[in-house]
Amino acid sequence: MKKLLLLYVLFALLSSASAQDSLQVVHVHENVSTHIVSPEPIQYVDISTDEVAGDIPVANILRVKPKHGGAKQGIITIVGERFLVQYRLAYSRADQADTRVRIDPTQVDNYLNPAVAMSREDMARFALLALGRKPRFHSVTTKEQGIRARLNNIYTVGDYFFIDLSLKNDTSIPYTIDQVRFKLEDKKVVKATNFQQVELQPSFQLYDTGYFKRQYRNVFVFRKFTFPEEKVLHIEVAEEQVSGRRVSLRIAYADLLQADTL
Repeated sequence: MKKLLLLYVLFALLSSASAQDSLQVVHVHENVSTHIVSPEPIQYVDISTDEVAGDIPVANILRVKPKHGGAKQGIITIVGERFLVQYRLAYSRADQADTRVRIDPTQVDNYLNPAVAMSREDMARFALLALGRKPRFHSVTTKEQGIRARLNNIYTVGDYFFIDLSLKNDTSIPYTIDQVRFKLEDKKVVKATNFQQVELQPSFQLYDTGYFKRQYRNVFVFRKFTFPEEKVLHIEVAEEQVSGRRVSLRIAYADLLQADTL
């Protein structure tokens, strides 16, 4: 019985060592910052050794660096929205250290992250589907200072709303968007002191570009929300210049209830 137990432990150790040996090696040095670039936002990181420091300067980049020379080897685990990957950290000379490592999506393990209801990749796919549909909301439109704003469609997928918005520039001056703000606010203002407003942040937007000459169209994704009939969803688009043009669009709760499925 003892022999069987010893063989089992030995087999487990050999299997663990074999798994670690099969991991891709990332070479690090205390004078070199190694950047690991992820194809999607990083949700979780574990570095098995305290001798290597790490941080996430932007959502899809992990930066690691040994705290001192001769740092011992360790395993780094990175979890994205829909993947899990591990690397073996190895201390090396400065001229051999990796400065940038790109995570290969074809070489990762699929992982269903319970904290992520929908990945950014899926959001982009559904947003592109929304752009391919014809506008249904022909009456939700406004025009200010030569800029026309229109709600094209509202879609629902899972726990999210997809709001399809377009702008048309009727002037000869190009428009550079400074910001697009989404606010829940009172439909009627009785007293300024009683006015209530809550700003909403989109979980995703299809395009980051904000410069256009004639036409602009984008899809903004929000976690599902509700609001009473006495409030409206106020969309405000502001130009980059100090004296920039602004255009506002108000969406009633009745419009939100007409959201279609993709």
